[in-house]
Amino acid sequence: RAEEVPAAQQPAKPQGQANGTDKRSHTVCSRLQKWFCDKFGEYVEDFRFQPEENTVETEEPLSARRLTENMRRLKRGAKPVTNFVKNLSALSDWYSIYTSAIAFIIYMNAVWHGWAIPMFLFLAILRLSLNYLIARGWRIQWSIVPEVSEHMEPPKEDLTVSEKFQLVLDVAQKAQNLFGKMADILEKIKNLFMWVQPEITQKLYIALWAAFIASCFLPYRIIGLALGLYAGIKFFLIDFIFKRCPRLRAKYDTPYIIWISLPTDPQLKERSNATVSRRVRVINPFSLYFGIVFLFLQLQTAASRSYVGSSAPAGISKDEDTSRFHTTKRGNFHEVFNLSENERPLAVCENGWRCCLINRDRKMPTDYIRNGVLYVTENYLCFESSKSGSSKRNKVIKLSDITDIQKYKVLSVLPGSGMGIAVSTPSTQKPLVFGAMVHRDEAFETIFSQYVKITSASSSSES
Repeated sequence: RAEEVPAAQQPAKPQGQANGTDKRSHTVCSRLQKWFCDKFGEYVEDFRFQPEENTVETEEPLSARRLTENMRRLKRGAKPVTNFVKNLSALSDWYSIYTSAIAFIIYMNAVWHGWAIPMFLFLAILRLSLNYLIARGWRIQWSIVPEVSEHMEPPKEDLTVSEKFQLVLDVAQKAQNLFGKMADILEKIKNLFMWVQPEITQKLYIALWAAFIASCFLPYRIIGLALGLYAGIKFFLIDFIFKRCPRLRAKYDTPYIIWISLPTDPQLKERSNATVSRRVRVINPFSLYFGIVFLFLQLQTAASRSYVGSSAPAGISKDEDTSRFHTTKRGNFHEVFNLSENERPLAVCENGWRCCLINRDRKMPTDYIRNGVLYVTENYLCFESSKSGSSKRNKVIKLSDITDIQKYKVLSVLPGSGMGIAVSTPSTQKPLVFGAMVHRDEAFETIFSQYVKITSASSSSES
């Protein structure tokens, strides 16, 4: 605004006075700006948006010395917590009768007068005060359970390979046990809230409803008094009786019974497997694999008696069908196995042999054992899987590619000479086994005779 006023209208001032005023105003503004920046500039910079930095933590290489040091650090860090738990357990077990009696009287009196929260706050302040005195050099050792000083071995500078291996095994065993206990606790809590055991979760559900209704109608002072009295009586008296009388605890300690009855995930898996095994009713108890194979034998024996192969369409005679095509359960034979129309099953195996293909090169259970039907043609050994899906589950083996064929016994514990045929090919590391065949000897003679016929014809042609 001063600049907008014409120079003629401005009053004339002495030149020296004007320069002094400008200098003072400039100095005051600069000081004010500097003071504002010093006071609030840091906060303004804190609100400036910057891209988040993704820091990657570098992993330390495995070292026996570092491993031993971390174990000792963990033990020292957990020592105050373990000592606190031991002292609480000693109070509940009445390890020192006078200490437990004094603590019980003080606690019940504080709860009765509504001083429970101030009492716990005072105990926390007292503990911090004692820690301050200990940090200043005072020797104060107060504990219900006497502390046992453990001998700490000095760390070795150089460890042999066997000592390093044993150290890693010890750490792995401790970590395994620790993680197992933590997993059991978390799984029990999860299964409690997920209604895995409805009769157990129902008790918690009813208790929560009762607490909710009580909190709506009763004053909080009465609810706190009731909970505090119950906690004190249970901690000092009821738990002491239950620990001394395990039979009473197993019958009447409801929280303990609920916690013990809660299953973990491995226990649920074992129960489901036991339920399935009861439904199957396998006779032989040697192993689960033996039971599955024996069940396959029973099912396939019954199926082979009632199995009737697909015949030719109506209106076509048997001679015409033999000269034209052969149909399987899913369609024309040459279309199912992607072969020429001349390839048809032999008369002996027109309906096929019921069996299960055991491919020991596969690791997945769904690919390891397949149920189906085995056919033999003039040049091929064809296996049709009974599972619905793509034709990739079927197996076609050229007889001239077979390197070895012999009778096979799937399980040595079974009586007799077995019910399987093992076929070796260059494309498989382990022989393919066609097991659980009721007419194994008939199938073997047919396949072997056709195999000899093919190999002799190929050898004669080469010669």
